[in-house]
Order: sequence, then structure tokens, then C-alpha cells
Amino acid sequence: MKPFLSAAMCVSAMLLVAGPASAHFILVAPDAWMEINPLGDPQKAAPCGTSEITKGTPTGKITTMKGGDLLHIKIKETIYHPGYYRVALAVLDHSELPADPVAETREGPKGPISVSAKIDPAPKAPVLADGLFFHRERPAADTFWEADVKLPNINCDKCTVQVLQFMEEHGLNKEGEFSYHHCADLKITANPALPIDKGWPGQGG
Repeated sequence: MKPFLSAAMCVSAMLLVAGPASAHFILVAPDAWMEINPLGDPQKAAPCGTSEITKGTPTGKITTMKGGDLLHIKIKETIYHPGYYRVALAVLDHSELPADPVAETREGPKGPISVSAKIDPAPKAPVLADGLFFHRERPAADTFWEADVKLPNINCDKCTVQVLQFMEEHGLNKEGEFSYHHCADLKITANPALPIDKGWPGQGG
């Protein structure tokens, strides 16, 4: 299955082999906003992995980008589950990030188990890409997934990009239900040669 991208966003996705694999996942790039352990925790709570129950330690890292450029996304699954990934952007506040995908479920011996979730064939802001890295087979050991996602031409001092993993065939988590989450902070400076994407918050639209 091919990833779906918003009309203004283009993605080139590739599968690279390189270091140990094991669905938890690690956000390798851009730099995560919280320190993460070898499994990728904290990552369960929406929208960015932490909550009042599961706290984290901020990294203080901010990735500087120019509007309209390609943001390199690199992840590594540390525990395998079938499913896919989605990338979204919040400009002013985490509350702008979309709700987690709604799962179709079946009943298992210990409660609901996810079967699938809808992938948007024409994602719009705040979603930048949907259906990335769709897989239903265990990837080879030492696999990284990578994609380049086009950013809108906007200005923001501290945007948040969210990389969400939706898992099929997974039991219901107390936090995050059937999704895992990582976020990264960005500083985006609009390219003066391009029109501002005014559909995004805080851009004078």
C-alpha cells in the first residue's frame, strides 16, 4: 500500500537496513522532544507520548527548517506490530494535533483487539502524510524506515511534528489505545520566495 500525502506534501519513502530490531518505535529523526529509552518509551499517551501518569524528560532539542523544505523522518520499530504511520504538524499548540485513528476491533480473550483503521487518501492540515511504512510482515532485523515529508511554508518558533504509529492486532492500552506517539519540536522560517500557507494557524489566514 502506498502512503497518502496531502496535495501540498510530497514524500519519498525508503526502507534502509542498518542496526538491532525488535510495536514500540524510536524516532531517530528529527530529534525527539523527550528523552527515550532503547524501546522508545515514553510513547503510549496521545498526543506526544507523555501524560500525568507517564512523564518524560525534555531534550530541549529544536530542529530548524525552512518553509516548503522536506523534513526527514527516520524511525525504527523496536517491537514489531503490523500497521502504519502518520505524520502531523501543530503550529501553536499540541491541541491542534488530530485525534488518534479510530480502530475497527474484534473481541479477544482479554478485551478488544485492533483490526484496522482508515487511512485518509487525501490528508489535509494538520496531517502531512498518512499510511507511511504500511506493513503486515515483520521487517528484517536492523531495519530503519525513512521518508521525506514536505513542510508548509509558514513561520513558527516552536512547531510540533507528531509521528504516530497505528498498530493492527494489538490489545487496548490504558494510554494511547492502539497507537504510539513521538513528537519533535521545529522552528520553521518561511521561504520569502514562496507564498505563505495561510491555512495554518497563526499565518494571517
